[in-house]
Amino acid sequence: MPIPFDIWSPPVSLATETDDLPDTATRGGETQGWAERIALGLFIGLPLLAFVVAIPVAWGGWLGWVDIAIALPMYFLTLHGITVGYHRLFTHKSFKPNRAVKISLAVLGSMAIEGPVVRWVADHRKHHKFSDRDGDPHSPWKYGNSTRGLVRGLWHAHVGWLFDAEQTPQRQYAPDLMKDRDLVWISRNFWAFTLLSLAIPPVLGGLITWSWQGAATAFFWGTIVRVGLLHHLTWSINSICHAVGDRPFVSRDRSGNVWWLAIPSGGESWHNLHHADPTSARHGVLRGQIDSSARTIWVLEKLGWVTDVRWPVKDRIEGKLVKNQQPAAA
Repeated sequence: MPIPFDIWSPPVSLATETDDLPDTATRGGETQGWAERIALGLFIGLPLLAFVVAIPVAWGGWLGWVDIAIALPMYFLTLHGITVGYHRLFTHKSFKPNRAVKISLAVLGSMAIEGPVVRWVADHRKHHKFSDRDGDPHSPWKYGNSTRGLVRGLWHAHVGWLFDAEQTPQRQYAPDLMKDRDLVWISRNFWAFTLLSLAIPPVLGGLITWSWQGAATAFFWGTIVRVGLLHHLTWSINSICHAVGDRPFVSRDRSGNVWWLAIPSGGESWHNLHHADPTSARHGVLRGQIDSSARTIWVLEKLGWVTDVRWPVKDRIEGKLVKNQQPAAA
């Protein structure tokens, strides 16, 4: 299927309301094969190994300003591809983008290497449907409230669930995305955006320094360390933010706000409000809560590239605060 080039025109549907949807919007099926598990293990294991050696490598002088100048923009661009694109747009429909923004966010999210957009959205919608109950793909409370059960559950919520053989049915949880030709094409070609994400840092590093060493250090910091850091920061929302944190808002699960994850997670760690009001474009709604993803959406709205943004309403927020709840009648 050729990619459409006129990204400014309205999206073209893959199927109408009465047409049958494809079985899957990704190259894999609804059951994870061994090849996928091996690839997933490598993408988790290699960055983790990089973390182990990152500090002594940096201390030894193998970290330069060129590496930082490449790694930081790559981190925050792909991070917001997940937070603004995969999460707030495609999963929760917090705003309406033009086609160029839609495609750009789907590509940047794919370059975070957290899976094809349609599969990611299906998983996250299922998480919200069963949050911290049976059926939740990644609740840290899966194995009970004991210390041993929570430790096991935190591992499951953070990374273990990614290896579950049975995948979330895309037709059931993301039929709207499966009708979108652009998003199906991007999902099916996730591998290409993975390669692009891996290649950009070393290519830039080599061209800027005009040396193989510059390419190698940029690959280490801008690709391996950047991907690993991004993965574990976003996965921490599944694990840490459902185990600890402040809960100023009423929600039907154990989602909490973890302030020290706010900046590196793009505001996603203001997780209690998100589960109290999932479609809100801003998660950090209280004073001092930094939310760079919401600010990104605000900029896009000011530029006229997105519309119908679901900004939080003061009365609605006030009504969801635990301190404002009426006591139950005796």
